[in-house]
Parts: sequence; structure tokens; C-alpha cells
Amino acid sequence: MSKFLNEPEEDLDPRFYTEAKEDITYDAIVIGAGVIGPCIAKCLAQKGKKVLIIEKEWQEPDRIVGELMQPGGVRALRELGMIQAINNIDAQPITGYTVMYNGEKVAIKYSHKDKSGPLDLLSSDIVHEGNDKILSGDKTLNYDDFENDERERGVAFVHGRFLTNLRNMCLAEPNVTPLAGNVIEVMKNKVGEVIGVRVDVPNNRGKCEFKAHITFVVDGVFSKFRRELASDFKTTSSSSFIGMSLFNADMPTKNNGHVILGTNHSPVLVYQISPEETRILCAFNSKKAPTNISKWMISSVKPHIPEQLRPSFDKALAEGKFRSMPNQFVCARQNDVTGLCVIGDALNMRHPLGGGGMTVGLKDTVLLIKKIGDLDFSDRETVLDELLDFHYERKSYDSVINVLSIALYSLFAADNEYLAILQRGCFAYFQKGDDCLEKPIMFLSGVLPRPFLLTKVFFAVALYSVYLNFEKRGAVGFPVAFFEGFAILFTAARVFTPFLYNELIG
Repeated sequence: MSKFLNEPEEDLDPRFYTEAKEDITYDAIVIGAGVIGPCIAKCLAQKGKKVLIIEKEWQEPDRIVGELMQPGGVRALRELGMIQAINNIDAQPITGYTVMYNGEKVAIKYSHKDKSGPLDLLSSDIVHEGNDKILSGDKTLNYDDFENDERERGVAFVHGRFLTNLRNMCLAEPNVTPLAGNVIEVMKNKVGEVIGVRVDVPNNRGKCEFKAHITFVVDGVFSKFRRELASDFKTTSSSSFIGMSLFNADMPTKNNGHVILGTNHSPVLVYQISPEETRILCAFNSKKAPTNISKWMISSVKPHIPEQLRPSFDKALAEGKFRSMPNQFVCARQNDVTGLCVIGDALNMRHPLGGGGMTVGLKDTVLLIKKIGDLDFSDRETVLDELLDFHYERKSYDSVINVLSIALYSLFAADNEYLAILQRGCFAYFQKGDDCLEKPIMFLSGVLPRPFLLTKVFFAVALYSVYLNFEKRGAVGFPVAFFEGFAILFTAARVFTPFLYNELIG
């Protein structure tokens, strides 16, 4: 199976064009075979459902998104029985973060596993025969370190290799029928219920109609069909990332993600995705990339790159193979249309600075299968009721990951003086260590789904920033620091509270 998925599109196995049937009603149609689509299709198929999964481009993609998975996502893969998708792709273990601020640095290890609580594995028809554990013999992921270490671990990888593994797991299921084609319409009946899709299928098959009891829209960041839930359901974007590949880079801290911060520049992320390749993502505070990327990288990024990364950075800069992506945000909507479920990045996005996208999507998949996996999908009203419950039950974890990503980007980009004070206070808070490190990293890694505790910790950081500002101003500057304190707290509330409200109440 893996062989033909890595071949050009025109060489795909004929079943990708011929096996899908128009004269039957599938239990489920899945639009999109990114990270989340194959997981949904595989698990539903193991529940006995007949699933049609449709993807326009089945060949291995080359993207700079979805390359670092936090421990929460790793745990969700275990719960889905799909953790072995990270095996044999030269994936790199991630044990924590190194945060650098104006030349200083703090190492933050991921939290202890016993503080995350037990795994909630799906039923034995899905999780069985040790498929909740990685394979032994992987040359880059040590089984004992990954399975028996007392601390959580994340993982980084080349996105396309990981995705190919997920797709192959999905396509190995006899209840899954793959289709190569472009979905051009989500079909509805006279009362507005979704009944299937219209697909433009190549190889002379033309436009075809396929029916299902439920259609899952999982077509990702640039979803064409999220507006089937609501006409105003669309993303917003105010920043972007410029990415490069560094080769044979000398990493400051082995097996760590790196966040490079400073008073005079936007955040830079660096993490290793294979034995030879390291990803660097440079934040740019506009949804459009700089006109002259090379010039911007030289003037605004290079001065802040650690010395040991400079040789690989300079070489990548000279090659000029830049890639950019807009950072998009969209708050989830209720799945309140009969016969339709929007999920993954089509449903909900956050700033990629926190690396939480795959974690939210995979945790959503676990919850979704628990809610509807054993239902008869022809009972569409019962399925709809469970999808409405799904919307509220997911808020505990998605609100933490989403709000934290926005808040961290606001602090780390620091485009005004009060955000700069908060940025300095945040780093100093990390320097205190112990509980001041453990809870923030648990939020970031997706293993502490407690939004009100996140609120408490965030404003503890804000108050500590106010205290440090008083200390810096001294007795003479007390009146100024007093008024600045109110401005700092107001700024913190402004970048945090509206997003938390929208996630929990909106």
C-alpha cells in the first residue's frame, strides 16, 4: 500500500478511481485525507461502518505545517491505536522546550506522565495487540525512552511521511473505500439536510454523486465547505510564518523545540524534524510575507539567531528556498446541520506558535468516536444530538490550547510597550522554575484541559510583570509604575479574555 501512495498521482492504483459506488449509501463520507480524515475513517471502519474517503491529492505532500506534535497529540494517537504512524519515518523525540530571550535561556522539560492522568483508550475493536505503543527497532525513536520514561514526550517529523503512514493505516481497512477526486459540492435535500457529495473524478469518470448518512468535512485550513455550517463561518489572519529548512544544524539543546524571543524581533521557532533536517519558522506580523524575504531575514532575523545555528542558517539563506504560510484563526461552530460534521482545521484553528493543531484535531477525533462510533448513522437525529454534545465537551481542552496560542503570540510578538513588559515578565516567571514551569508546559503540551486554571496562571504572570516593573522603576518611579500597572493588566485582559469568552461561550 505505501508504495503506490508515494508515487505520482497519475500512477495511483486503479481502485482510487473505480471502487467508489454511486448506487449505494455509505455510512460515512470523509472529505479530506490530511491528518484527521484518515483517523476518522479508520476508526469508523473498525466499528463496522462503510466509509468513503475522498482526497484530491493522494501523493505524499511537501508542507511546513503539522511537523511538531505535542504530548497531548501523542496521547491521542495512542488512544486511537495509531501511534505507530510515527514509526520508521526518521521522527525526532521532543522532550521539552528551550526558551531564549535576549541571549538568556530557560530549559523547560515536559511534565511527568503521572500528572496527565491515565490514557482513555478507545474500545478493543480499535485499540488492540499493542497498537497503543510505538514499535521497537525504530532507529530514531527509542522504545524504552518513549514508553517507559517518566516524562511526557512529543515528536517532530517530516509531515508527508507521517501522513503517508496514517493514510496507509486507513486504507488497510477493508471497510474503507478511497477515491481520488475533487469534491465540488456538498449535496442537500429539500429541507437542508446533507445527503452526500458531488465529486469530479479524473480518468474519464467525470462528475459523480455519492450518498452517505453522514458527511465529515475534514478539508483543512483552506476548507471550501466549512461554510455549510454558516455563511459567515470563515477564518481571520493577521500574521504569517516564513519557513526554511536547515540541514545538519547544530541544535542548542538536543531534542528540544526552541523559541527565540527578544525585545526587538518577532518570535522564531526551531525544531529538528529528521536526522538531517531542522525546521525554522520566523514570525512576521502581517498576513502577507515581506516583499523581499531574503532582505528581511538578513536584517530582522539573522542577528538574533544563536551562533551555533548560524552556519546552517546562512547556507539556507543563500539557497533562498523560503516558504510562507498565513497564520489563521477560527473559533469552532456547533455541528447543527443534519448529516454533516465539520472537524479538524476546517472546524477550528489557532495560532501555530503553540504547536497545538494536531493535538486538538486528534483529541476531537477520540471524543467523536466515543460519542458516535457505536451509533447507527441512519438514525441521523440521534447522531446530531451527540454532535451537539461533542461541541461542548471539547471546550475543556480546545479552549486551553487555542487561547494559549493567541496569548503567547501576542506576548512574544510584543508590538507595544505593555506587551513588551508582559513578555519580559513571562520569561522571568519561567526563570522561577518549579510550578512556574510545570503548569505552563502542561497547558502548552495539551495535557491539562483546565481553562480557568489557565486564566489563573496567565494573570499570575501579568501580576508578576507588574511587580517586576515596580521593581525596575524604583521608589522614584513609583507613580509611573502605578499607572503602568493598570495598563499592563488591561493589556493582559485584552489579549486573553475575549478569546477565552469566545471559546467557552461563543
